Parts: sequence; C-alpha cells; structure tokens
Amino acid sequence: MTLDEKIGQFFVIGTYSNRYESYYASVERLIRNYHVGGLLFFQGDPLTQADLTNRYQALSRVPLLVSLDAENGLGMRLALGMSFPHQMTLGAIQDDRLIYDMGLEIGRQCRRIGVQMNFAPVVDVNSNPLNPIIGYRSFGENPDNVAAKGIAYARGLRDAGVLACAKHFPGHGDTQVDSHQALPKVWHSADRLGELELPPFRALIQDSIPSVLVAHLYVPAYDPRPIASTLSGPVVTDLLRNQLKFDGLIVTDAMNMRAVTKGNQAPEANLQALLAGNDLLLQPESVAASIVKIKQAIEKGQLTVEEIDRRVRKILSYKYRAGLVPYQAVSVSKNLLKDLRTPQSEALRQKLYENAVTVVRNDEYIIPFIHLDTLKISSVAIGESPSNIFQQTLRKYGKVACYASDTKSDDVFFAETLAKLDSVQTVIVSLHEMKQRVNRNYGISPESVKFVQTLVKRGNRVIVCVFGNPYSLKYFPEARALVCGYEGDPYAQTAVAEVLFGALKATGKLPVSVEGLYPAGHGLVTEEIGRLTYGVPESAGMSSAKLKAVDDIMEESIRNGVFPGGQVVVARHGRVVWQKNYGGLTYDRAAYEPVRDTTVYDLASVTKVTATLQAVMLLNENGLIDLNQPIGAYLPEMKGSGKETILIRDLLMHQAGLVAFQPYWERTKPEGIFSPDFYLHADTLDYRLLVARNLWTKPATVDSVWKWVVKTPYLAGKLGHYRFVYSDLGLIMLRRLVEQVSGQPLDTLVRDYFYEPLGMANTTFSPLTNGVSDWKTAPTENDRVFREVLVRGTVHDQNAAIQGGVSGHAGLFSTANDLAILMQMNLQGGYYGGRRYFLPSTVPIYARNYTTRSFRGLGWDRLSSVDGNAYISPRVSPRSFGHSGFTGTLVWADPREDLVFIFLSNRVHPNAGNNLITTQRVRRRVMDAVYDAIEINRHDGNNFVDLDKR
Repeated sequence: MTLDEKIGQFFVIGTYSNRYESYYASVERLIRNYHVGGLLFFQGDPLTQADLTNRYQALSRVPLLVSLDAENGLGMRLALGMSFPHQMTLGAIQDDRLIYDMGLEIGRQCRRIGVQMNFAPVVDVNSNPLNPIIGYRSFGENPDNVAAKGIAYARGLRDAGVLACAKHFPGHGDTQVDSHQALPKVWHSADRLGELELPPFRALIQDSIPSVLVAHLYVPAYDPRPIASTLSGPVVTDLLRNQLKFDGLIVTDAMNMRAVTKGNQAPEANLQALLAGNDLLLQPESVAASIVKIKQAIEKGQLTVEEIDRRVRKILSYKYRAGLVPYQAVSVSKNLLKDLRTPQSEALRQKLYENAVTVVRNDEYIIPFIHLDTLKISSVAIGESPSNIFQQTLRKYGKVACYASDTKSDDVFFAETLAKLDSVQTVIVSLHEMKQRVNRNYGISPESVKFVQTLVKRGNRVIVCVFGNPYSLKYFPEARALVCGYEGDPYAQTAVAEVLFGALKATGKLPVSVEGLYPAGHGLVTEEIGRLTYGVPESAGMSSAKLKAVDDIMEESIRNGVFPGGQVVVARHGRVVWQKNYGGLTYDRAAYEPVRDTTVYDLASVTKVTATLQAVMLLNENGLIDLNQPIGAYLPEMKGSGKETILIRDLLMHQAGLVAFQPYWERTKPEGIFSPDFYLHADTLDYRLLVARNLWTKPATVDSVWKWVVKTPYLAGKLGHYRFVYSDLGLIMLRRLVEQVSGQPLDTLVRDYFYEPLGMANTTFSPLTNGVSDWKTAPTENDRVFREVLVRGTVHDQNAAIQGGVSGHAGLFSTANDLAILMQMNLQGGYYGGRRYFLPSTVPIYARNYTTRSFRGLGWDRLSSVDGNAYISPRVSPRSFGHSGFTGTLVWADPREDLVFIFLSNRVHPNAGNNLITTQRVRRRVMDAVYDAIEINRHDGNNFVDLDKR
C-alpha cells in the first residue's frame, strides 16, 4: 500500500442513500482519489444503500468498512428499516438474553445490507435527567445495568458478524449540553468518573468489545486543557489505551460536530485526533487537506510511518474479522426488504416491549382487573385519535367506555369528559405522542396534569399509563396506579393494556430514578391471570407465511359466493395470533358494510356448547344436576309424557330417541298467515318477545313450544338404546332443565356467570332487543316464508325465534374474539382472568366420548373419523372438542396443540339454501391451513386434564 492509501484508511466518510447522482459521484471521487477506508451511512433506504454499497466497494482496492449508526436498528437511519425499542426501554427489561437476541437480529439485518460495523451500544450512564443528547439512548442510570445490557447487545452483534462499538467514552451521561452544538463539560473528579461513568466501558473492554467511540467532551479531571476529549492524548491514549488496556479500534465521534469544529480547522482537528491515539476519523471534513496535513506531520516527526503502519494493520485486521476478505457483494433483490423485516424479528420486537412494561405504583392491587362484571371502566387517551391501538386492545377484554383527543390542551374535551366520568369507578388515563427529551415537559401538557389531578380529587380510581420517557412520571404522584410503557409503539400500547387486564405479567424495573419518588430499579411485579394475549404467529410457534393461506381461502370463498364475509381467530399457547375480518356484511357493494372486530354473528347450533352446555356443566359440578338421572327427576311436568325417563347424558350425546328437528313455527302460521294467537306487529305488555323486526310473540309461546317438544313422538328403537340422531329437541329440553334447576332464564344465567365476568362484551341473545346496532350485526336470511323480512338482529333459527330468540339449541350472537375467550377458558380447564368457572376436571369429562353409538362427547362435538368431515380437519387431536353451526360457524379447541380456532360467517345470507360452505369444505380447509402453520416443535397443553391418563 502507498502512504496515501494507508492514510486513507483512517477516514470513515459520512454518506447518504437518499440523494442524487451528482452527490453519489462526489462520494466515488473521495473513494477513488483519496482511498478512504470506510463509509458511515445516514438517511436513505435499505435497497438504495445496498446498491450504493456494491457500487462503492467496486471502486476500492481495499474493501471499505461500511458502518451505520443504528442504535435501535436500521429504522433509526433508514426508511423502511426496522426499529427496536430505545435503550431506555431496554433498560427496564430484566432478562438480558432478550437484549442479546436484539443485538443478534440487528446484526443480521446489518449484514444483509452490507454493513460490517454498528455504532452501538450506547453505554453512557444517564445520571442527569436534563441531559439533552443521551437520555432515552441510555440503558439508564445504574452502571451495572448499563454494563450488563451493553455486553449483551455487543455479543449479539458479534455473533452476527458485526463489529460493535461502545460509546461515548469516557461518559456522556451527566451533561447538559448537546455536543452537536457546543462542547459539554464534565466537572466530576476522576474518582467519581471511575465509579459511575467508566464501569460500563471497563466491563465491555474486558468482554473484548472490538471498538470504542470517544466523545467530544471537556473533562478537566483527565485533561485540564479546554479541548474535546477526542483530541486529548491523556483521554484517548493514557486512559483508554493504557489504563483500561483497550487494544481495539478507537473511533472519534463525528468530526463535523461543533464541539470539535468550533475554533478548529478541520485538517488540524483531524490530525490532532490521530495524534491523540484515535484509529478512525468519523465523518471528517476536508479529507484532501487533512491527508496533506497528516503527511506534513510525518515529515515533521509528529507521526512516524511505523505508527501509521501499526494502526493500518489493526484496521485491516478488523476488516478481515468483519468478513470483508474476500469481499462478497450484497445481494440486491426484491426480497431484500422481506429479508430484513421477518415475522421472527417482529415477534422479538413485541417480546421486548412486553418485558419492558413497568408498574410503578399499584395501590390496593388495582392491577390486574379481575371482576369485570362489577367493575365500571373508562379510558381517556390524550394525544391520540379514537382509533388508537391502546383502546382497541382494552376493548378486547371487556366493556370499556373510551374517549380520546389527539390534542393535549382541549379544555372543552377535558370538561366534557370529566362530566361523563362522574359515576365511573376506574379511569385509565393514557398519555400518547410524548417527547423523549426534557424540553416541553416530555410532551405532557399542563391541561393533562390538571385533568388527572381533578379525577383523583373527586374520588375516581385513576390509572395513568405513560407511553414515553419514564422521567415524566414525576407529573403524576397522586395517581392510584402508574404504568410506564416507555414508547408509543403499537406493541407497547398492546402490552400495557394486557398488563392492566392480567393477560401479561409486568416485570419491568425503572432504569432511572423519578425525582425522589421512585428509585432506579423500582418496579412492581403484577400477576398473570390467564387471559388471552395478542401477538404475531411466530410468538406462539406458528408461521405467518403459512397462515396467509387462510386469507386466500376466505377471499376465494367470498368471490365464489360462499358467504359475504366472516371472522377468523386463531389462538395458541394463550395468545391470539390471527384475528382477521373478511369481506362485508352483505353482497351489496353499493352499500358496503365491512366486517369489523365487533361484528356479531348468529352462532346457530354453536349456542348448544357456548350457552346451554356451559350452564349444564356448572349445575352438574355444583351437584344440582346428575347426568345419570332421568330428566323427569327435575321436571315434574314431564311425568306421564313418556319422556320422563330420558337420561340427561343421553340428551347431551344425542341418543335419547328424539327426532332431529320439527318445524314448530309452522303451527303458529297456519296457511301462511300469522296467527293472532301467537303474533302481533307491535310491542305490548302481552306480546313482548321479539321474533323478528316488527314482529312479537307472547311468553306463552315458549310454553307451547315446550309442550310440542314433549309430545313429539320418539324415533323407532328401544328405550335406552336409541341410535345417534343429532337433535335440536334435546337442547330445547336442556334449556328447560337449566331454568328449572337454577331458577333463572338461560340467557340471564350465562350472561351473569360467564359472559360478563369473562369480558365477553359483544355476546348476547337477541341483539336487536338488547340495543345492538344494525351495523354491528351480520344479517342472515331474507326470509320470504316465515318472517317475511330480512333477518337481522334476531335469531335465524325459526324454532328459537318463536321463543323470543332464546333457546337451548340456537339464539346466541357473538364475535370471534369473545368466543375465543370462552373457548380458552374451557381449554384452560375452567380458569380464566383470575377466576375459576369450572373445576379442572369438568370440561375434560364432558369432552370425552362415552358411547359406541357416536363419536361425540357430552354436548361437545369431536373428531368423527381419521378422515375428518366437511368442517373439521383430520389434523385435530382425538382430545379436541368444539361445535359447528348452521349459519356457517365453528368453534374448536385442541389441548394437544394448546389451540383455539374460531370461524364465523353468515353463509345463509341471503338464502339459507346456499350450502357451498359445506360442499367446498371451507371451514375444514381453513382449519387445515391453521394446522399446516404449526411449527414442528409440539407443545402439549398442560392446562387441560389428560383424559387418557385419568
């Protein structure tokens, strides 16, 4: 190498990938003419940067060391790049293995775009809350925590083949001046610096960090001259090189910052940095003049060729370690962006935010919420629109009244909201769109602080959730509960909501002190109480790519007229990993109504297991019903009917000799005319049960249906040995049994004992009666035979309709999310949300097959054969259970895979004769796709009793 080529190795020039051709040509001239040793990329995008990297590397005889200042990932600099949590957020995490995983992933992404060096981690100890430049970029104020996390991050980069760089030596954490603008002063003694600022650097040096970046600081304890530490031999050589015994690459902070340029000409500053002991000059100005200056210094004896050679050999050795010899060009293809943003990296991002959530205060153990049926909750989001992720997630767990304002100083909004919250017990106030820096109070307005103070003074239980800098917690000392999510990322918002409801355990600890209120390291661990969480498929051992087959099947089905729309939810290991809405509520594109999370569907026969069976299991385990007893033992009116000897268990297994179906509704409309004995087109005291829109019947009709059921003849066969015939009549009888024994209507019992405590806010019988808007209800059939209207908001099943929409076999409406909650509770052996609804053995007992006459359990449907059927995948385990519905619905739980599957559609709209969902096996194919997406590593659900080992 010539002397010019050697000197060129010291220069790492700054460059961008979002400029213009003449700019790129100027970079090429620097590479070609001055043999610069490296590049530091700033703003741009991954594709262009990778392309430019190949272009620039082709010009350089010695491979360029390509670097990026990507402290929290490529997204810090590059559009379309992935951003991980800031280091302050990471400082709250207690499992440093996650920090390593992040370092490994960031390193992988760096390598993919041709970057060999990342100027991270920041290991400054942020002991000064007023620090304008470090702050949220630091792991916190505890040197041990900073060191441990810095090591974990650096090791991850190392194992990905990327050079890490500890910065900003000797410690930028206790400054109040931005070194981009002026020279910060650090007045502490050498002893204090040795106790607080230096330990993280010392720890990383002992762990073989490959490079250290020196900050532009004035540190009189090490060098009394008022110069930047990057230009100080006592700092760079005496302290870093000799005392701390660092033999890796020493890098200057950017040489175009005013802390070093003020009062210095660029060539002189670059020379002084080299003389101080630095190996790489970052973002230098005046490269040509600087090279001349360095050569003059060699001639004057200020620098020796031997010293130049020693440092160049070191630089080249690190280039070799970084994999630049032999150099391989970056593969630039349409898959590059996909390679960078993988589902696995998204799962890691989510896990980091989940583990950072810190509960700082929790008076009277308000968090987690348990008794959702008695707790009145409202949420006020300040600085966010009403569609914010935080409140969307809250509503997944129960009935939460939500208010939001995307401004922070709207007095009218605050006044109106205060009035609405007057009678609310618990109020969640969330602060959004905050500022990470100290100026402007971290983005918290005085109006927001006053709003919280007013709520507290008048007696509301206030939970403040801060999606920003933890230093801002000082503004809310009076809140009964205080939670820090650190950032406004959607994953952070989701995680905080999950912590409030106990779906997720809070384990984070404050990385910094909060103005005498809370010390660093403070954080309360909250309980995880068995509610569903929400995440990406990879977080539960499933493949996002394979689950996209569900999209294909659903969209194809909509195009083919199988149904106008639907919902699919998949939960595994207690985490909802797929929750999607498809199509619209009808086929009418002129008045298109999209399916939403809150769209309620008529469940048809899924009612049997989500309402009636739940009630039967409850009464059975409480000793109020014995399945081996005849139904006549509980219903005296059945004596002499011939059906009083039917065993309850035979009703559940559909082997009681009952016919499949009887059109009882025809008796109420003889010769196609509504009988006035049963119907009135007005709501009156006598006619108060809603059958359809503008059509009511009398409560006495329910008794008429009961009498008709009892009088319906048996099937041919021998009592106690009837063959399996799937029958609605048995479930109508079970409704009567439940109401007789419990003393409550079926719909009231399941609402009060299951749906409201579970947080199933969108589950109800007869939505139209219960105030559910049309736009939230998927219509079913345009009924021209019986009701003579489009059925919407009332049950499709005719026999359930004439009972006012409540029956044991049909009538329930719900959303996929609500049903996932109920099925998860059943899968977890009757436990959910901190409450036990059943004994652990109850659901498994009912899910087991006890008869040779069918494959079914007690009430539950099961796998019929090894080949499955039109709606159940043959891939489900023998222990799995669920049920399907006539309207195009299915719920299923599989203990082996710890899996819940929900499928809802309104395939009967506008014509119930449309049976394409069965002939095209849509539900089965969607379920097949779900099982295809399960990764090879199996997880045997341990919350469900193994019936085969009882």
